[in-house]
Amino acid sequence: MVDLSKMTKRDMGKLFDYSVLPKNTTEEQIRQGCRDAIKYNAKAFCFSSSYWTPVVVEELQGTDLLVGAGIGFPFGQQTSAVKAFETEEAVRLGATVLDNCMNVGALKDKKYDEVLQEFKDYKKAAGPVMTKMIIETCMLTKEEIATACKLVAEAGIDWAKTSTGQYAGPSVSDVMLMVDTLKGTKTKVKVAGVKAPRPQNAFAFFAAGAELIGTQGAAEILDAVDDMRRCGLCPEYVGE
Repeated sequence: MVDLSKMTKRDMGKLFDYSVLPKNTTEEQIRQGCRDAIKYNAKAFCFSSSYWTPVVVEELQGTDLLVGAGIGFPFGQQTSAVKAFETEEAVRLGATVLDNCMNVGALKDKKYDEVLQEFKDYKKAAGPVMTKMIIETCMLTKEEIATACKLVAEAGIDWAKTSTGQYAGPSVSDVMLMVDTLKGTKTKVKVAGVKAPRPQNAFAFFAAGAELIGTQGAAEILDAVDDMRRCGLCPEYVGE
């Protein structure tokens, strides 16, 4: 679990993937998003395809921020071969972290062997690049959330991610279930898709055990750290 008492506001930047969702997104919006991500010391700049990856690579050059790209957005119902090609293409273009969409229908049909093989194909195609799998919690039962997380961990994927942001976001109980299911594995939990990413929401998800949040509202959240500490929603900084 993240220990916020040992993190400065700038340190906390690494708890966020700065994202821009594709609503007629222009190149200048992508470039400005990258600049904002650098300003706030984010972990990565993420976009839901690899189209802008060369631009993101250019803007993030010389920084420690990861270059994000989305795979299989937003439904995850491309074939495994198509997703693997998309993964390889994103890596070739310079992506260093990937967010893939699970085929929700296949999981709900209990085609677990098929889902697991697709996860493994994705992990293989990504090579050394950091991997995430979006399970879209709002479409799953509690049992399905747990099953999806177990398959993500079995495939060796680095992060189980709650949502794409295209639909309803996760609940705190969803995130707690994911965290509990993944205990003892190397897979961590990323929260995304919260429709009102107010500062207080972010700190509730960290308290629930999430270790990374993807949001367009990272700047708003980080700007409010002092207030969140003052009102007790974020612990005071005590240093290392």
